[in-house]
Amino acid sequence: MSVLAISITTVALAEIGDKTQLLSLLLASRYQKPIPIIIAISLATLVNHALAAWLGVVVADHVPANLLKWVLFISFLVMACWIVIPDKLDEDSSMKNRGAFLTSFLAFFVAEIGDKTQIATSILGAQYAQSFVLVIVGTTIGMLLANIPVVFIGRMSAGRLPLDMIRKVTAILFAGLAVSSLAL
Repeated sequence: MSVLAISITTVALAEIGDKTQLLSLLLASRYQKPIPIIIAISLATLVNHALAAWLGVVVADHVPANLLKWVLFISFLVMACWIVIPDKLDEDSSMKNRGAFLTSFLAFFVAEIGDKTQIATSILGAQYAQSFVLVIVGTTIGMLLANIPVVFIGRMSAGRLPLDMIRKVTAILFAGLAVSSLAL
């Protein structure tokens, strides 16, 4: 599977039911302006994931290959366990006084810091340092694939997704990535 496909799939699945997806739902229901929200989510994700992938590349450059192999293995296993824990969104009342674009950009960028998908992006950046740009493009596409439908469909889609099954499949994907990282 290509680096781009792995990046898209990993982040799109990890994002389902995540707090930033819940944030997308909140923003869509609050502002009713899908285009500025989608543009803000796209830009916030691109900037955030570029920084995360770059950090992964820096780590990969400074950690010996044998140690990096085990760091990646453990990181993917931790992600596999973490992914099955549902996220909850703490609603921020300060968002009410800003416009749809600025609020969406700031809220999404901040919510993504330390999030599962950002950490996954760092791990993918470390594992595929030679394909840094593909990791950024793939993880950004993955985020958009998971969040754009939520912005358009809104509350109707949230109750119908089999989130438990999706989390389990994603956990299996991360466990598979953990095993494949040992082949570095």
